[in-house]
Amino acid sequence: MAAGRPMSRFWEWGKNIVCVGRNYADHVREMQSAAPSEPVLFLKPSTAYAPEGSPVLVPAYSRNLHHELELAVVMGKRCRAVPEAVAMDYVAGYALCLDMTARDVQDECKKKGLPWTLAKSFTASCPVSAFVPKEKIPDPHNLKLWLKVNGELRQEGETSSMIFSIPYIISYVSKIMTLEEGDIILTGTPKGVGPVKENDEIQAGIHGVLSMKFKVEKPEY
Repeated sequence: MAAGRPMSRFWEWGKNIVCVGRNYADHVREMQSAAPSEPVLFLKPSTAYAPEGSPVLVPAYSRNLHHELELAVVMGKRCRAVPEAVAMDYVAGYALCLDMTARDVQDECKKKGLPWTLAKSFTASCPVSAFVPKEKIPDPHNLKLWLKVNGELRQEGETSSMIFSIPYIISYVSKIMTLEEGDIILTGTPKGVGPVKENDEIQAGIHGVLSMKFKVEKPEY
């Protein structure tokens, strides 16, 4: 780890946020999408990070902002075209993230065959929890994720239900783009995605590991 770049604050210096879409079969069904034969990838900018204590911002051009709960893998060292068998050696730890999605904008992008950038990559579209060292999560495929809005349970899922495993995803992504220390990969969302509005409170967690809380606000500009 480079001096002055603590892994515990990866969101302050990490460059890339790589996201995997449609990685839980139940979410694929609820979105009425086709099951993927290989990972569906998109990117968020580093300015999408919203650490706990900062708000989730509703983009001015959207009227239907959705929450998507995801386990994130935090990379611990640079890797390129790594074999699946050793992919986990490059992981530093994990975090919980929300892939905030302007669903109305995404629907229009899909209809027009356009990229999802406007729907997925706006400022504060990636609320992020505290960093969890790899040693505290012996098996990332044996976790229960949950999310509540204003105290109501909306999402609950198990990482064992992923279509593509974490080592497979790391290997796949690293064959396309070089991954660097502090980069993260969001591994997809379970079913139960839904809308939030201004003043809503989002709580989310990894059962037995951590929890986080965010308020939804409109940006000042």
